[in-house]
Amino acid sequence: MSSRDTVLASVRRALGVSGQEAPRRQEVADRIAGHPRGIIPARADLPHAEQIELFKRMVVGAAGSIDHLADPSEVPGAVAAYLRARNLPLSVLRGQDARLADLPWSSEPTLDVWIGPSDGKQLAGLSHAFAGVAESGTAIMVSGPDNPSTLNLLPDHHLILVRARDVVGTYEEAWDRLRAAYGPGTMPRTVNWITGPSRSADIEQTLLLGAHGPRSLHILLVGGV
Repeated sequence: MSSRDTVLASVRRALGVSGQEAPRRQEVADRIAGHPRGIIPARADLPHAEQIELFKRMVVGAAGSIDHLADPSEVPGAVAAYLRARNLPLSVLRGQDARLADLPWSSEPTLDVWIGPSDGKQLAGLSHAFAGVAESGTAIMVSGPDNPSTLNLLPDHHLILVRARDVVGTYEEAWDRLRAAYGPGTMPRTVNWITGPSRSADIEQTLLLGAHGPRSLHILLVGGV
């Protein structure tokens, strides 16, 4: 038996069950199929244009920063401007996402754009979000070579492109989109929900940014309603 089997067997013995009882299995199946919804904050029950504005306010409120760009063609310039403003090398690492590949990077000839997962040596990483959530200013990231999860965690500065049309009001709406995109019973290996830069106040309640990941989160919100 594996360690997992041993732990689960101990739990079953304590509960006096085998794990094969039909009512228990049906209860689990019904819950998975039914997608019960959690508490939905009223603050996100808004027209989409107002959800966009709420998303922007919540990003800033979570210690992130944001640029609202009219068109994807502005992204390379915004990335370069972000790096210059912080006296960082003009270099960024991104995944294989085709939407990022299609951006006019040649418009910023001094910007080095690298492709692949992070090994922790890069100062800046760029990802494309699956969605944004207005209720908390959260960017939702799905794992894979298009947007490696290492970019969410290892570079000091994480830049995330979020399309305005992909901003939803609530977490529950975001889960609905994920299920629709991947199909019943299927999910990406990892779904990261990122709200602001990494932080911790474990030591004497002193807030420290970058404790477990990027110390800076910058959203590139692209497009209108």
